[in-house]
Amino acid sequence: MRPRAKGIHWTLFALYCLLAYAFAQDFGPTQFICTSVPKDVDICTATLQNNVPGEELRATVMQLRETVLQQKETIVNQKETIKELTAKLARCESQSAPEAGGGGGGGRRKDSGSKNTMGDVSRGPSATLAQLSQTLQNLKQRLENLEQFSRSNGSVPANSLKDLLQSKIDDLERQVLARVNAVEEEGRPAARNESAQRGQVEATLTSLHQRLSDLEKGQKEARPLDKFQLTFPLRTNYMYAKVKKSLPEMYAFTVCMWIKSNASPGVGTPFSYAVPGQANELVLIEWGNNPMEILVNDKVAKLPFLINDGKWHHICVTWTTRDGVWDAFQDGVLRGSGENLAPYHPIKPQGMLILGQEQDTLGGGFDATQAFVGNMANFNIWDRKLTVGEIYNLATCSSKAQVGNVFSWLETSIEIYGGVSKWTFEACRQLN
Repeated sequence: MRPRAKGIHWTLFALYCLLAYAFAQDFGPTQFICTSVPKDVDICTATLQNNVPGEELRATVMQLRETVLQQKETIVNQKETIKELTAKLARCESQSAPEAGGGGGGGRRKDSGSKNTMGDVSRGPSATLAQLSQTLQNLKQRLENLEQFSRSNGSVPANSLKDLLQSKIDDLERQVLARVNAVEEEGRPAARNESAQRGQVEATLTSLHQRLSDLEKGQKEARPLDKFQLTFPLRTNYMYAKVKKSLPEMYAFTVCMWIKSNASPGVGTPFSYAVPGQANELVLIEWGNNPMEILVNDKVAKLPFLINDGKWHHICVTWTTRDGVWDAFQDGVLRGSGENLAPYHPIKPQGMLILGQEQDTLGGGFDATQAFVGNMANFNIWDRKLTVGEIYNLATCSSKAQVGNVFSWLETSIEIYGGVSKWTFEACRQLN
């Protein structure tokens, strides 16, 4: 039907036709007629005059209005549901988000999942907190040693400082034990506030070590600078000692030290020397279930050492660049030898010597699984191969024993980080 152009209200006409088309699918086989309506005529009157039931049209309009209202209500409900689910998801992510992790050792002995964020090996919070509890016991023993030393020398530290240290140790011990008990009762790690609590414990330990170091200043003045040991109580990626100067170029070397550990598996990395472009220039490591190894320019020789029995042992390794010949001594006795260990490769200068950690990069990239756990003392390096007699004198504390001409064991030669502690040490008085 062709509508007339004059006197027709196109707006109402278009609306009516659109409604007819929109509801054609919902009301079955219905015939709709589009009729032009004059401007001044009521639409309902016009539809009745053209035999279009007005009640049906009004019902359709009401149904459309109701449908629109229902859709609006559904949209509002969906928005509330989405908002609630988003809030729950955010809470779950905040409770389960992992922490960032530290670096590791040489690429050939790396495990892709070996790194962990807490710094400690991933053995669960109970094991980590148990280690912290052991550290606190060591601090308490250290404080008792200070008191015994002071009494034997006729001096006693200031009571206020001593009481403050003892109070802090007791408070920290109670916190650690309470944390361990809570974790064991729940049967699962408490993720919330774990990072903050760990930071508080580390800060408190650092403060205690500093105060104990202040108390020990009197002892340092009364003892030779080489009469000390370093203690690495935990397997972490942040406890280490750094030698202040680099090694020179060497065509031969002898490395000797006193060492005590009962760590398992493996005592870790007593020392590592890295240079630009080569992280494994000179490394001594016992990692995982492997035997102890000496690395020169990333080449490996297995050493026949058995030292993780909780007793003090003296170990030495000698090497020459000619044919890469090496010897290994434990407690003054030759235990093994070999050759072809990085032959004709001199040890490079301008590197960094780290005690207690294996370096992935120059001065960093530590991995907690390869960290040293235990005590070490009298670490010395020579740029020549010591004789069998010289090594025996070192192991038996002979008066003829020498100190390293490349690096000698002095408190002024190293810097300690992350909670490593220094204790008084007399090698031949503490062999058992």
